[in-house]
Amino acid sequence: MLSIDSVSKRFNNGFVALESVDLQVRPGEIVSLVGTSGCGKSTLLRIISGLDQPTAGQVSVHGQRITAPHRDIGIIFQEPRLMPWLTVQDNIRFGLGSADRTTDITPILTKVGLLGFADALPRQLSGGMAQRVAIARALITQPSILLLDEPFSALDAFTRTKLQDHLLHIWEYDRPTMILVTHDVEEALVLSDRILVMRADPGRLHRELVIDLPRPRKRTEHQLQRWKERLLGELDLSLEDRSLLEIN
Repeated sequence: MLSIDSVSKRFNNGFVALESVDLQVRPGEIVSLVGTSGCGKSTLLRIISGLDQPTAGQVSVHGQRITAPHRDIGIIFQEPRLMPWLTVQDNIRFGLGSADRTTDITPILTKVGLLGFADALPRQLSGGMAQRVAIARALITQPSILLLDEPFSALDAFTRTKLQDHLLHIWEYDRPTMILVTHDVEEALVLSDRILVMRADPGRLHRELVIDLPRPRKRTEHQLQRWKERLLGELDLSLEDRSLLEIN
């Protein structure tokens, strides 16, 4: 169980990025965070990962407080962030924090569909393949929680759709808890059990949507489109509230 208890974040310049965020995430659940820019989505993700610390409140996993990066929590960023001088397999091993070349990474290479590219360098990979290496690197420690900060936003629409489906396929193996930050409404709806709409000034949780559609979800199905209209309505309200605050 991932527990976020009364988490707030105030920066040195006085800006309040988050205020009193409470959230419980069940094992194996996929939760998306959506909202306008500046509502604290990525800040919250960094606090969960242990890369940043809250001003108040705490994050805990299975009752253990998170105060630094933890082996049980993997994170995938918008850019793959691969070491250009390392091969695919060595970039993946980098996630172990060890240069041990004896570690068998065949299972993870197979899982992400890169078994034939173990010795390739990053410059020899497409954008989608590079991001699959980043996914493998995050999964190599078998984390129970996987954090994703707009992992497919830099890719073209076709590749993004393929990787969304591939991510769900990977998730089916071990069912890690996943928390996804995204601006892509359709991505959130296709992947998530719950979608949390955040609002800014200060960043806080505004609305929770439980997406009770069976998987796999067809992007063109009527029910998903109805959810899309509802979610877009919530996001419009978030934007409207922020505009009113700026005017006042």
